[in-house]
Amino acid sequence: MQRIQYGDLLEDDQQVARERERMALDQSILLLEQAVAPGAPVSASAEAIAFTSKLWTILVEDLANPENGLPKSLKAQLVSIGIWILRELEAARTDETKGFDDIIVVSKAIRDGLT
Repeated sequence: MQRIQYGDLLEDDQQVARERERMALDQSILLLEQAVAPGAPVSASAEAIAFTSKLWTILVEDLANPENGLPKSLKAQLVSIGIWILRELEAARTDETKGFDDIIVVSKAIRDGLT
């Protein structure tokens, strides 16, 4: 019989959390890409903005939690990125000519860093 160590359980939990974050970022990226596709309905942009805003609000709140185990410098960088993304989303919401390309690039880089 295999004995499960507490450290193994924590590592598994962290891997599951990273996988969920990666999946959420994948969904955000997909929605943003669909919104910029030629012929995309206006509702696609609204859905992409709503989902991505909610996602980054949750991520920033989690990063600001003192119990978050990431190094402080990394948390600060990710919070800054999150705030920038939220501002860019608001700008895109109010300016139809503003695209999502930069947000997509940054989101992909962060997603890829989770694997």
